[in-house]
Amino acid sequence: MKAVTIRTYGGPEGLVLVDLPTPRPAEGEVLITVEAVGVAGADALIRSGALAAYGFEEGFVPGSEVAGRVTAAGKGVDASWVGRRVWAFTGTGGGYVEQTCVPLEQVLPLPPELSPVDSVTVGSSGAVAHFGLAHAHFAPGDAVLVRGAAGSIGVMAVQLAARKGASAVAVTTSSAERGERLRRLGATHVLDRAGEGGPDAPAGYDVILDIVAGDDLPSFFDRLNPNGRLVAVGAVGGQPPADFGTTLMAQFQKSMSFATFSAATVSTADLQAVRRDQFTAAARGDLAVVVHEVLSLDQAALAHRKMDAGEVFGRIVLTP
Repeated sequence: MKAVTIRTYGGPEGLVLVDLPTPRPAEGEVLITVEAVGVAGADALIRSGALAAYGFEEGFVPGSEVAGRVTAAGKGVDASWVGRRVWAFTGTGGGYVEQTCVPLEQVLPLPPELSPVDSVTVGSSGAVAHFGLAHAHFAPGDAVLVRGAAGSIGVMAVQLAARKGASAVAVTTSSAERGERLRRLGATHVLDRAGEGGPDAPAGYDVILDIVAGDDLPSFFDRLNPNGRLVAVGAVGGQPPADFGTTLMAQFQKSMSFATFSAATVSTADLQAVRRDQFTAAARGDLAVVVHEVLSLDQAALAHRKMDAGEVFGRIVLTP
């Protein structure tokens, strides 16, 4: 079968299409013939080598979510799964392939109205947005800022915050055109990447959901209200400065807080319950699915170049 591996860490040119043996499902697994692969910011970080310290080695297959049809079942799996349309979480990698084996607990059947492409646009990003807001103790009436809102997590976070009763949903983005698209999804205020914007934008925020991190993260502590919470759910802009915590300490009397959030700390059962609800909402049209572009599997390097260039609004999807 065809698969994309990281031949060398660094730029997108390090991604290559190779032939790998077709896998066979082990006990408790299903074999999925893949029809859509979600391309995530974490994939680009792994490919760049930024996460090499976590044990990723050259030859690694990126991709954490796929959708397609079950074509075989391992021992202990009900044979009725064969033929079903499903979404699946493949872990930190293994998704840029034509076929993959996944433990059954990481698999969800798809509603008839939801396409494989749409499911990998919502599946992981929607859950991160949901639990990221929960981790920030978001409550109706809170003013929310989504930093780096044009990506798939940000697009979902804007919609969820608006639907759950935020008093304001501000976003940082790189262009007026993207800002208008985010307004149509529920944003009430559009700011530039530094967090500056129109005179009617809130002076402070109760919750900041940060997908960017990077050198400018500490400056956003200044935008928190007293008792405000900034939660980093991504680091597409790289690591923050080593001394970023001193900015919090300098404003000690505001009782502000900083936290990171990873979906790895949420139980599989809870993640799957949220994904199931979001798939249903997306199938009904109650949750917008924003697909930037659909490319073939052999165009994975192009997908990563677009992500590195900041061209993507929503999610790029690969199709084998």
